[in-house]
Amino acid sequence: MIGVFGKGATRWINVFGFSLQPSEIVKIAIIIALARFYHDLKFEEIKKIIHLFFPFLILFLPFILVLAQPDLGTALSIVILGVLILFASGVRLWKFIFGISAVILSIPLLLNYLKPYQRDRVISFLNPEEDALGRGYQLIQSKIALGSGGLSGKGFLEGTQSYLQYLPEKQTDFIFTLIGEEFGFIGTIFIIFLFLLLISICFYISIKSIHIFGRLLSIGVGTNIFIYVIMNISMVSGLMPVVGIPLPLVSYGGSAMLSIMISIGLVLNMELNANEKKLKNA
Repeated sequence: MIGVFGKGATRWINVFGFSLQPSEIVKIAIIIALARFYHDLKFEEIKKIIHLFFPFLILFLPFILVLAQPDLGTALSIVILGVLILFASGVRLWKFIFGISAVILSIPLLLNYLKPYQRDRVISFLNPEEDALGRGYQLIQSKIALGSGGLSGKGFLEGTQSYLQYLPEKQTDFIFTLIGEEFGFIGTIFIIFLFLLLISICFYISIKSIHIFGRLLSIGVGTNIFIYVIMNISMVSGLMPVVGIPLPLVSYGGSAMLSIMISIGLVLNMELNANEKKLKNA
């Protein structure tokens, strides 16, 4: 078996002594590949079903490989990212309606393929109090920590749930909970505002871009950050089942940080090239 097993999945590979999570880097590759594909495609050709084969292949292969680790949360984020880029590219709306309907109808069948720990996460999401000291423990402690922060929080390094070891993975997936406990509602709103600002900048650069590749690349990066943020915050606040999605640029973890920094670098490069071309044409 290739890769390093940890936390129930084989998600990492060792590269020169460093642990790298390929699924995070794959998201950048998907954004670039889809942006390059639709950059060369004429608008009137996008509506043809045959031109969905290559995008489907780009999304399907990483989805299957990540799902086999198993890492359902990252696999779902890859699909959502790809679908939103396809929507921004101009793919007809009826194709999305057809695909979503097919997924909804196949949910009873797909539930049979969930692993036991994945079923436990769904059950704990629906009713965490049923097993408060078992599968529902993490979510309950997360809600307690978020609620106990109040308006302004308990203070830096003063979080009881976090530092008395009641809250598992506080430095990675549940870092938003730690922020809420220490800095309260004000701190969490400030973090959300910073993410909204970053995402807005990506979309603004997309609007300013003078070619389709730059537009789709910037939209893809902004969408990817949005998916990270919305899934992580929803997870720790009990709005969706617990999945292994970090909070970008905040959670501990080198692979996600590397992926986001590369993505932001690509967007800034699009902005720089756009400004240079405008100066040459002036």
